[in-house]
Amino acid sequence: MRLFQSILLLLVLLPLAGNSQSFYAVRRERSLVLVAGTGSSTYLGELNDKTIPVDSKPVFSVGVQKRLFNHFSLRGEAEWFVLSGDDAKGGKSIRTRNLSFRSYSWEASVIGVFDFLPTGKRFYQRPMFNIYAFGGLGYMHFNPKTLYQGNWVDLQPLQTELKAYSLYSLVIPMGLGARLKMGPFANITFEAGWRKTFTDYIDDVSTVHHDAAMFSNPLAATLSDRRPEIGLPVQPDGAKRGNPKSMDAYILYTVKLEYYLPDNLFGGGSSGPRKLNNTRRKSFYRYNKSGGLRRR
Repeated sequence: MRLFQSILLLLVLLPLAGNSQSFYAVRRERSLVLVAGTGSSTYLGELNDKTIPVDSKPVFSVGVQKRLFNHFSLRGEAEWFVLSGDDAKGGKSIRTRNLSFRSYSWEASVIGVFDFLPTGKRFYQRPMFNIYAFGGLGYMHFNPKTLYQGNWVDLQPLQTELKAYSLYSLVIPMGLGARLKMGPFANITFEAGWRKTFTDYIDDVSTVHHDAAMFSNPLAATLSDRRPEIGLPVQPDGAKRGNPKSMDAYILYTVKLEYYLPDNLFGGGSSGPRKLNNTRRKSFYRYNKSGGLRRR
């Protein structure tokens, strides 16, 4: 939690450092945006009966966004996050199943971002506040583990439902965000993104229970049905364990810093008036009422 608060404070203060940039630095075109942020994740699956709407597990993200048109940008992004679920924290309908998991996960995605308000011909002409929608395609890795006798145990190799499954899945990210302009070079965004996946095994729970005699590994049989740990009888073979008709999903809530990079950062383009650059002459700017810039 202390790390999360420190990162959040940095995201708020960092944009203010750019306010003393020179007039010509502001006028230089910047269509490439560095994006970094943090937040929390919420898992949606068999081990969450929706009575807990928000889970406070961490998210960290970094990416690059390119403005292509007045309303549209393309973003490439990588995110690391934690997903978890615990029957013991849910409602009575799932509490007696007594299953739980935790997964350190990552996602890489390409996302299209549509701004509802026009962003202007130049980056500094963008509005002070904007709402945007986004959607795209991504690829995720997950690895469900459960806590047993003080140790975290990998569940996928055990095949607790006598079925092998991949630890990777395609995902479709989609959601909404709000962008607040913090200065000519930076924005703060607040984003909620739902992820549709194509796996039902992020939590290692999907189909039915199997008789303990069918498992070659005693640990797999034990972790397949943990009801005896809370004094309940084992489930019969074929009893419902999960819901294979509904794929797992998750939501990422993030606060992000967007910082505009010069288009000539990697070598191309002009760096501005040579004479003024050589003399290191600076002019500071201020906004006029129409949203443009003037020197002072």
